[in-house]
Amino acid sequence: MNLKKINAALQKALIENGFEEATELQEETFSYIKSGADVVIQGEKGSGKTIALILNIIHKLKEPFEESPRALIMVEDKPQVLALYELFEQLNKYNKLRLYYTHDKTDFDDDKNQISLGIDVLIGTPNRLNEMFSGAGFNVNKLQVIAFDDVDVLLRNRYENKILRLLGSIEKGQRLYFCSQITERVEAVALNDEEREPIFLEME
Repeated sequence: MNLKKINAALQKALIENGFEEATELQEETFSYIKSGADVVIQGEKGSGKTIALILNIIHKLKEPFEESPRALIMVEDKPQVLALYELFEQLNKYNKLRLYYTHDKTDFDDDKNQISLGIDVLIGTPNRLNEMFSGAGFNVNKLQVIAFDDVDVLLRNRYENKILRLLGSIEKGQRLYFCSQITERVEAVALNDEEREPIFLEME
């Protein structure tokens, strides 16, 4: 994939899975995300938003390290959790980051136990992630990335308070917001912390 200085192991997995050429969105947003800035990315369906989310997290984390999660990804529901996890696993073949997913139907106590054994990336739904970070006692200071796939859909389905509560409990960490449309509500969430200055990228 034609992205400057992309992780070699990730590059190999991308090519093996048929992602030989970066989409315009992936190419234009890579350097912004890599810089560590908070980024809000608008792209239509088929523009490669989800792959951009995954590849940037793998590129940033590189390999397993310590115990506490270093990346958190919120998606709307169980089917999206499972779909994202499966795709992440494919592209994570050589980097071997420890992935775990949780949703409203998984066992909360079992989730806590499994996560405490050590993971790098946690994928989950709004309700369950809020439960996890309000009562599980994880070290949120280890989080380097908090990402939202289809944040406009999450907001449309009234998860705004859950998102803001989660962001409010995690001071550190790059914020990545992927959406089909940068709405006023998306802007409001991204700008909720006056000390942060997100970059807004509207891709065709």
